[in-house]
Amino acid sequence: MAKGLPTRAENYSEWYNEIVKRADLAENSAVRGCMVIKPYGYAIWEKMQRALDDMFKATGHVNAYFPLFVPKSFLEKEEEHAEGFAKECAVVTHYRLKANPDGKGLIVDPEAKLEEELIVRPTSETVIWNTYKGWIQSWRDLPLLINQWCNVVRWEMRTRLFLRTAEFLWQEGHTAHATRDEAIEETERMLGVYATFAEEWMAMPVIQGTKTPNERFAGAEDTLCIEAMMQDGKALQAGTSHFLAQNFAKSFDVKFVNKENQLEYAWATSWGLSTRMMGALVMAHSDDKGLVLPPKLAPIQVVIVPIYKTPEELAAISAKVDPLFEELKAAGILVKYDDADHQRSGWKFAEYELRGVPVRLGLGSRDLENGTIEVARRDNLTKESIAIDSVVEHVKALLDEIQANLYDRALKFREENTHVVDNWEDFKAQIEKGGFIMAHWDGTSETEEKIKEETKATIRCIPFNSAAEMGKCVYSGKDSAKRVVFARAY
Repeated sequence: MAKGLPTRAENYSEWYNEIVKRADLAENSAVRGCMVIKPYGYAIWEKMQRALDDMFKATGHVNAYFPLFVPKSFLEKEEEHAEGFAKECAVVTHYRLKANPDGKGLIVDPEAKLEEELIVRPTSETVIWNTYKGWIQSWRDLPLLINQWCNVVRWEMRTRLFLRTAEFLWQEGHTAHATRDEAIEETERMLGVYATFAEEWMAMPVIQGTKTPNERFAGAEDTLCIEAMMQDGKALQAGTSHFLAQNFAKSFDVKFVNKENQLEYAWATSWGLSTRMMGALVMAHSDDKGLVLPPKLAPIQVVIVPIYKTPEELAAISAKVDPLFEELKAAGILVKYDDADHQRSGWKFAEYELRGVPVRLGLGSRDLENGTIEVARRDNLTKESIAIDSVVEHVKALLDEIQANLYDRALKFREENTHVVDNWEDFKAQIEKGGFIMAHWDGTSETEEKIKEETKATIRCIPFNSAAEMGKCVYSGKDSAKRVVFARAY
């Protein structure tokens, strides 16, 4: 265990907070509820961005940018949407400060009041659909497949680095289609992109499913989601894709002439994934020694640490490392050679372990004599000595093995902590232990709210692959056609 780092068993919440800070991912800022993403953390986010952006573009989407400010009247046009975000809105009312007459600091200039208040965007459906009105006239203008990378503000009083902050970074896709079926297909396609990213890049297994009406995005006809299990047994919503039907098109009068030469409203989707995934990455894989990163998202995939006592020994080691370093780079591996002399090798070992670097190579004078190098894996903390001449091919295969192992380990954990429950007493007992509960639900919002009120468990999703199975609701005893996923969640 890293010095001073709490264990997961002792205090999972504090363990998470300490890893985020000590692995140099982020820290709290002077602005209450906001965070500073540090260079190492931002490098991970950049890799996430690149992977997702490539997937978006491969499915025909293009990037654009829309204003940070949303006129309050825009938000009010879609009633359900407005109601859903009203409590989280930061509002701009004035545009100028002036010197305080008493000479102490600045005050808001009362004469600089805005004619209409502006909302700092909590999401961009309204400002984007107001824009789309000028872009869409004919079926030939569709589909319109737009994504934007930006920040949003949702005012939070209880914040936690990456998981819940007043301001966060994300991408939000906003598409317009000529038919209902095309929009539904897009909603499902983009959820599939998120699931692929989570599983193939983050090595984090997810359950794909539909949200209940209670849990839908405000203004959506249907919300699809991916849900992941963290190591404390809680669920984390990792991404959402929304079928908005014609709600926003009607609110902003976005009509087009279809192929039959008839005027109709466009069909919409929106979908988003945020820096919350950074928190998921920490909680899905890390251990009591620190961060554990899947190789595909690691800013440094391999670190080489020389073990030496004299400058002469370092020079001899460096002479051997230099061509190895270039070979690893040529193989497409992100490698760092840490020959800085202000810290001893033991300190470096612990530091790179804390920061989750997937593979560490250690090379000392004895290794030079033997023609070997020590290879240490971060995922399972094992070490081995191999011939230095074969290390590049070995490391390439090892990175793939580590990526797969992290996924398999997380999947096994989820399976071991998913429980089929058929009665209320067992449900209440199991939810205290954590994990996912597969149970029958009668389909009513009233039952859903009662379960949440009594246990703090919510329906995470109705899984796509949930088989038809007649049963009785775990709470009400009424008929149910399939099981849903219950859990406590972040």
